[in-house]
Amino acid sequence: QVQLVESGGALVQAGGSLRLSCAASGRAFSGYTMGWFRQAPGKERDFVAVINWNAATTYYADSLKGRFTISRDNTKNTVYLQMNSLQPADSAVYYCAARWACPSSWFNITEYHYWGQGTQVTVSS
Repeated sequence: QVQLVESGGALVQAGGSLRLSCAASGRAFSGYTMGWFRQAPGKERDFVAVINWNAATTYYADSLKGRFTISRDNTKNTVYLQMNSLQPADSAVYYCAARWACPSSWFNITEYHYWGQGTQVTVSS
């Protein structure tokens, strides 16, 4: 089992950057696939990015490719989401998620068993 705590959310102007962090506690962090999802008010929780256990495989939502970068440091039990060229449409609560080993579908929210409490990102125009 793993516990997840996100941080790094903030109010930022359009065009700015943020780096979100997700610190994991528990055993065998390196065995988990880690993902980021986001949820705007009144909308469903959407896939953002995912990274496999050794960072050899990453996937991104099509609309975010080139602006967002997911990474992980297994020595620190932490996964990161670097977000550049932020736009108001990126405003949402960002959630870190984890599942043991590889999912059958990298993008499916139901594949992830552990979730953080979320961190708010607000982008002003």
